[in-house]
Amino acid sequence: MEDKLKVGVITTTHGVRGEVKVFPTTDGAERFLDLEYVLLDTGKEGLRRLEIAGVKFYKNLAILKFKGIDNINDIEKYKGRDLWILREDAQELEEDEYYIGDLIDMEVILEDGTHFGILKDVMETGANDVYIVEQDDGREVLLPAIYDCITDIDVENNRMTVHLMKGLID
Repeated sequence: MEDKLKVGVITTTHGVRGEVKVFPTTDGAERFLDLEYVLLDTGKEGLRRLEIAGVKFYKNLAILKFKGIDNINDIEKYKGRDLWILREDAQELEEDEYYIGDLIDMEVILEDGTHFGILKDVMETGANDVYIVEQDDGREVLLPAIYDCITDIDVENNRMTVHLMKGLID
């Protein structure tokens, strides 16, 4: 399991006083109201802890103001960079909820125990998520994240068991 979870991506600056617009990669932009700080992936310099001084909202984005960053020039170079939190600061999950970071690169097996592929990405569609599984030959299979298809997720052992419904693969 990952010790950090991605909560957003800086899309652009907002104004000239160092605020940024952030696209949330969590369930909603309101999540930032509960955070005291985030970890900015600066690239070569590694992670930088930024204290959150203010949160506003614009459409589906959060507008964040960080302590000590009062000029557009101090933050502009981080456009497109990820924002992370430590797992211990993450929200509690309900039963049968998972962090996407815990699912990526999980082995996917069929009900009979045979290897099917590796979960490479999760598409959030609104109705239900869709798991993108890469098979050994490079082909991708899209699996709906519904109980009829996903029979078990074992985060500890990095394994997902699936039931292939009719019409999912040729």
